[in-house]
Amino acid sequence: MGNLAVFGFWMFIAAVSVAGIWYDAKEKETKQETLRRVVESGREVDPETIRQIIGENSGGNTARDLRIGAYILFGVAPGMFLFSLFLGMVNDDARVVLMGVSALIACIGGGLLGAAKLVERNQAEA
Repeated sequence: MGNLAVFGFWMFIAAVSVAGIWYDAKEKETKQETLRRVVESGREVDPETIRQIIGENSGGNTARDLRIGAYILFGVAPGMFLFSLFLGMVNDDARVVLMGVSALIACIGGGLLGAAKLVERNQAEA
């Protein structure tokens, strides 16, 4: 049963990863198709129009996005730790493993928070 659960977890991770890659590819394809239609229509295309279609000026805030990811992971880590305590009542080995996973999640959140601060500092210098 344990091996099946591990397999299911990694299959879920793989499915989410593939879905994200597929979504990004479709989004880029749609933007390129829109740009192609604008060019084929005979209208003059200036660099600002291209940036609007492709989305370079989409208003994305990398530091904010990294910080949001960190906050989400900082919320998940204690939840995983509590889950390990409950699961530890059934299997001691699982408790130890999940405690390690919760620590790993917290470390990743800390890394994202550090990356957000680094991005903010680089943007302030630019």
